[in-house]
Parts: sequence; C-alpha cells; structure tokens
Amino acid sequence: MDRVSCLVIYGAIFGILLNCALAQNVHVVGDGMGWIVPPNGPLSYSNWASGKTFMVGDILVFNFVTNEHDVLRVPRASYNACTQDNGIGGVITAGPANITIDSSGDHYYICTFGRHCQFGQKLAITVGPPPSTPGGAMPPVMAPPAGPTTPSPASSQPDACAPTPFSPPIGGGPNSRATPPSGPAPPDSASTSLASNVLVILLSAFIIAFLF
Repeated sequence: MDRVSCLVIYGAIFGILLNCALAQNVHVVGDGMGWIVPPNGPLSYSNWASGKTFMVGDILVFNFVTNEHDVLRVPRASYNACTQDNGIGGVITAGPANITIDSSGDHYYICTFGRHCQFGQKLAITVGPPPSTPGGAMPPVMAPPAGPTTPSPASSQPDACAPTPFSPPIGGGPNSRATPPSGPAPPDSASTSLASNVLVILLSAFIIAFLF
C-alpha cells in the first residue's frame, strides 16, 4: 500500500513539472532580424506576431545591441503615440533582454531610442491564459486502496435451536457458523473516478518506478 501511495504522489509531481515545462515557450522577437528598426516598417513585427501563440509563462527574447536599442513595455495609448508615458516597469537597456510574460491580455513594447518606434520598432501581442488540466483543477491525489474487510461472524446458535430466517444453516454440520448477507465489496474508488490526465500521470509514475 505504501508503494502505491508513493507512486501516486511522485506521478502527480512529475505530471505538474512536465506540464509547466511544456507550457513555457521561448519567442525570439523578429526571429533572425532581431529587435531593430525594421526595414519593412511597422508591419514587420505585426506579421511576425500574427503567426505566434503567446501564453502566460512564455519568454520574449529581444535581441539588440546595447546602447543602440532598448525595450519598454507600455500601455496601448503610449504604444500608438510612441511615447514612454506610463511605462510598465523600467526601460531595459542591456541586450539581449528576456521578458517573461506574467499576465494575459494585450501587451505592447517599444524602443525608446530617437524615432525608432515611429519607424516601426514596436511590438503588440495578445497573450492567452496559462494552460490548465482538464476540468480546470489539479488532479486529485489518490488514497491507498483499503484492505479487504472481514465480516463479523454471527453469534453461534445452540445445537438444539432451529436456525433463524436471518442465519440459514450452511451445509456441513451443526457447528457451522452463518454470516449476515452482504453485497459485493465496493469497488476501489481509485479505479472508478480518475480523469484521463491522472491516468497519464500514473502511467508516467509506474514507468519511473520500474526504471529505478
């Protein structure tokens, strides 16, 4: 029983860590172009972002040369006007810059050098919520299955007494004992209420257990 409990716990932890690892993506802004004044104007970064899916926890990598460019997150109004007004956080001046997306919604980034933003060095993305397990909740941790229960034997009847309707005699002799009627043992709850994600986690846990 203890081994089963350990496997379940390790499997759940492994599944959570694996889910977090798979959920985090790294996006290099502009790909090979990097974070520069784009040669094709403002559409360059818009076209780049249009083919991407951004989630909370993802990382944006702004590749630029220090002292030639920078990056600042700003609200929409400042993005449209290419100003630093109401900047979110400080200006990042050292390149390359890694920014972890920490919230969903629309995010806006600009370069504050000269007229770089006006010439198209700005980025707007829409961030979705972090991925969640099916059902929107963490998979439950199973309790170890309970051992079989032994029914209590009914009190013995005197040899001379006739059996009662609730304790019919069992063939084999007057000294045989009767047990109260009972239905089949209840099924193990761990085998009837697992979602598909828990099955995957358990499979991973058993594989790890057998490997080690």
